[in-house]
Amino acid sequence: MAERTYDAVVIGAGPGGYVAAIRLAQLGKKTAVVEKEKVGGVCLNWGCIPSKALIHAASFYDEVRRAGEIGIAAKGVAVDFAKTQAWKDGVVKRLTDGIGQLLKENKVDVVAGSASFRSAAEIEVVSSAGRQAIAAGAFIVATGGRPIEIPGFPFDGKTVVTSKEALGWTEVPERLVVIGGGVIGLELGTVYAKLGAKVTVIELMDQLLPGVDPDLVKIVARELKKRGVEVFLKAKALGALKVKGGVAVDFEIGGKKESVDADKVLVAVGIRPNTEGLALEKAGVALSPKGFIPVNERLQTKSPSIWAIGDVIGPPLLAHKASKEGVIAAEVIAKQESRLDVRAMPAVIFTDPEVATVGLSEAQARAGGHDVQVGNFPYRVSGRALSINKTEGVVKVVGDRKTGRLLGLHVCAAAASDLVSEGALAIEMGATVEDLALTVHPHPTFSEGIMEAAEAALGHAIHMINKPIAAARG
Repeated sequence: MAERTYDAVVIGAGPGGYVAAIRLAQLGKKTAVVEKEKVGGVCLNWGCIPSKALIHAASFYDEVRRAGEIGIAAKGVAVDFAKTQAWKDGVVKRLTDGIGQLLKENKVDVVAGSASFRSAAEIEVVSSAGRQAIAAGAFIVATGGRPIEIPGFPFDGKTVVTSKEALGWTEVPERLVVIGGGVIGLELGTVYAKLGAKVTVIELMDQLLPGVDPDLVKIVARELKKRGVEVFLKAKALGALKVKGGVAVDFEIGGKKESVDADKVLVAVGIRPNTEGLALEKAGVALSPKGFIPVNERLQTKSPSIWAIGDVIGPPLLAHKASKEGVIAAEVIAKQESRLDVRAMPAVIFTDPEVATVGLSEAQARAGGHDVQVGNFPYRVSGRALSINKTEGVVKVVGDRKTGRLLGLHVCAAAASDLVSEGALAIEMGATVEDLALTVHPHPTFSEGIMEAAEAALGHAIHMINKPIAAARG
């Protein structure tokens, strides 16, 4: 017989799990959340938050060093990276402590340990304190994901590492090789390039940030090159061999074997779901061929008492997506008419410049049969961008010419992460490109770039030369 019984139990206290637990409690459900490591999960402890803290620190250092461009002489600028890490850790602690307090105030029980299903109605939690059985009428699996390990690069936590270790270094490596030119690889690669490391990126695909609009990627690639980052595309990483003073990373490109020396190797080629050890089969839950948990629009699995959210159910692997799903799953468990009905899921990449996208890209829109209209507004003619010396970037609006509807907003520029939500709201509300163009935006701001791009798509931009509509269609 179970030692404890709840209305609902959430397995995993990351950005999906803790949100689900709090929402369940708000809806009057007796709730527990099981967490084997730290409240906040990967996102708050070893992902989203610490990476953004280091990105800020590296960018601030970079700006101070370049302050001479605007007439400010800064001498003797240096990085005490151990102190930077201590500051970053303080940011993380403040947020995770806050989440712990929110769980407590909402009367959510936090159970430490690893959970596995005994049945669709009961789990067993194992911790250093022993074993206990917990029964519930509903369970939400929110166990997240972990970095993929590839052949030739076994993780050792010291030389060949995941993002978790790379976020905790107290010294900047002189030579860093990044395997994978995706989001995590380029975010952290940019951090260490700004801090003085010689960074090399090895990417298997034919472009950095696979899946992102090439118009945006080329801006990021150009800035990486300016910072001395060497990029190898269509290159297959073969292995890392320990040599005197570090490791030699072998890779194949154009049919030839090449090698580059490094002090550290960051492997960032993707995430796999954390489903091992859960004994989901005992709860009647089967995995997809790629190892994810299939769910319906109400985040429910084929087992009526089991829900799943976040990275374990598949792409896009985003913290805010997991949080949204957590709220929906909780409301469904509480018998509310809620379902995942998101038309526009924004995504942000904190490179330099930032990349933020929502909705269809130009290529996706064309492939979907839309009569596409596109408007671009370059930051080099933005008064706000010029006034703060951040002129690399573009705002790109994608619309449907026949219906006028906004299909996508794509930004690669300073403050992109703060601009994309306007596009998300516009798409959710069924707004048109003309709606964006007619909406008065304050001047001088980055946000007026959205208005300018929309006007460009319609052929009546004021602050740049308009392309003929026929040319825009091509």
